Amino acid sequence: MDRLADCKELLDGPLDDPVALAANLRDLTWINRWLGGVRLSQRALDALVGSRTGPLTLLDIGTGAADIPAALQALEAQHGRDLRVIAIDSRPEVVATALAVCPELASRAGFTILVEDGRSLSKADGSQDIVHASLVLHHLAPDEAIVLLREMGRVAGIGIIVNDLARGWLAWLGAWLLGHTLTRSRLTRHDAPLSVRRAYSPPEMRALLATAGLRPIATIHGFLGHRYAIAAVPEPVTQPVTEPAGEAATP
Repeated sequence: MDRLADCKELLDGPLDDPVALAANLRDLTWINRWLGGVRLSQRALDALVGSRTGPLTLLDIGTGAADIPAALQALEAQHGRDLRVIAIDSRPEVVATALAVCPELASRAGFTILVEDGRSLSKADGSQDIVHASLVLHHLAPDEAIVLLREMGRVAGIGIIVNDLARGWLAWLGAWLLGHTLTRSRLTRHDAPLSVRRAYSPPEMRALLATAGLRPIATIHGFLGHRYAIAAVPEPVTQPVTEPAGEAATP
């Protein structure tokens, strides 16, 4: 299946139907929970963090309903680790709707949700331990994806996680059936199969990561093969070797 690059999803256009948007965020929340999205991010987080102890910071880009970072925070707390989250989305309508769908996010300890574009982050270099993006990269053209990945790598002190769909006909069929039988929002019904057509395969995503200066250390595939998560770390910047100045030639 070739990647469909020139067709936009409804979520990329005007978000002027708050009822449909709220239903879409609810759809994505249960899809992430029951079809393995949260689990993929958790396993990628484990690959990056290993046996480290102490508090961690996580910046979630394109957060949508903020359900995955909230779930990761709860799971880490069960293992005695304090995960402090900043969840951002570039669309004010999405942030407002996420807070309306789940009001407790506004007062959740160690959790901040705000409007910001992941392609131009205000955070300092290496200021966040983990930078995470779920179901974001397939919305972007390759050059835009590389810009985002570079920003993620710049801000990440430990590494980044990309969690996204895997393009393929079986995944497309599953998304179409899911969207037309079990979801509530017209946005989900339209966008779910289109998202699969626009998604990058794992090898394509690894190539984008390499171009952005990031080295994958783990690729985890979903149990249905429809989705994957890649944990990656910034490649060290090598300084050019400067040859010692030679002696001046004598006439």
